[in-house]
Order: sequence, then structure tokens, then C-alpha cells
Amino acid sequence: MLITHDTRCALDTVVDLVNTAPEDDAAPDALPDVAALEDFVRNHEISDVGTLSEFDLSAVRKIRGRFAAVFAAPNPRAAAALINDLVAAAGTTPRLTDHDGYDWHVHYFAPGASVADHLAADCGMALAFFVVAGEQERLRRCEAPDCRRAFVDLSRNRSRRYCDSRTCGNRLHVAAYRARRKEAAG
Repeated sequence: MLITHDTRCALDTVVDLVNTAPEDDAAPDALPDVAALEDFVRNHEISDVGTLSEFDLSAVRKIRGRFAAVFAAPNPRAAAALINDLVAAAGTTPRLTDHDGYDWHVHYFAPGASVADHLAADCGMALAFFVVAGEQERLRRCEAPDCRRAFVDLSRNRSRRYCDSRTCGNRLHVAAYRARRKEAAG
């Protein structure tokens, strides 16, 4: 599956956005205020975004939950329905652009769109490409019992199980090794 630069950026953005949500009621929200949203927009180089407000923060949190539902979708039909709703509500207006030193690529948000509509359109279309390619199962949640972070499995053989093999994967492998050693010694 060919993944263009702008699609990859949108995938990274939607994964990071979904992962800002608190994992449970006790965990803090990683988008607690407008300043955090401004940082998110700056760190992900989201273009054509004006001054952000509490309204924008609320709208982004709402679509964050809708994107999380795409990662939890049980099948392509369910994922497609969720993505269709996101993209349609954003008022998608595809247009070619070449800004900030990048070659020609497609933006799906309308000129002057809110940051939430911008994210819904561009990130929604990036996820749509996976459903169209029959690759919806690559939109995953970490299999570590104490982690449910979202990620996109871009491995060749679709075998990635953890959001980060150095943390979640390593931790589980070490725990399994220790359990085997304890059982063998026991």
C-alpha cells in the first residue's frame, strides 16, 4: 500500500489525537486547554488554522472520540460508516496545494475550515484509504493489558501488536520471560 507524505502526516496526527484522550476517569486529558490544543496544532504542523478558542477545543475533543470509535470498529463496514459521517460533517472540499516546501498534495478541508473540520476531513480521508485498501485491521489498539493506545500497523506482515515495542512490547516480553524462569525454578 502506497502511503503518501500527507497521508502519513494525517495518520500520525489522528493517532496522536486519539491518544490524547484519558484512558480512564482517573487519567488526565492531554488536551486540557486551548494552549495544549495550540501546541498540538503547532507540533503536527497543521496549516491554515486561525486563532483557537474553547469552542475549537470542545469540537476537537468531540471528533477525537469519533476517531477513537474508528479504531474500535469491529469491521470495515462499521469503520466506513464512522469515517463517512466524520468526513461529511466536515464539509470536505478536496483541493491541490503545495505549501511549506512540500510537493503537490491534497487537502480535504474547505478553506477557512475550523481546526476540528480540518482534522475530520484530512485525517478521516487518511483512514478511509485504509478501509478502501482492505487494510482496516491495521488501525489498532495496543495489546498490552495496561495500555490501549491507538496505532497504525505499517509492518509488512501486519504483525505489530504494541504501540511501542520498546516499552509495551519489551515490558510484556520481560514479564513472560521472568514467569517462565520462575516456573522452571519452582
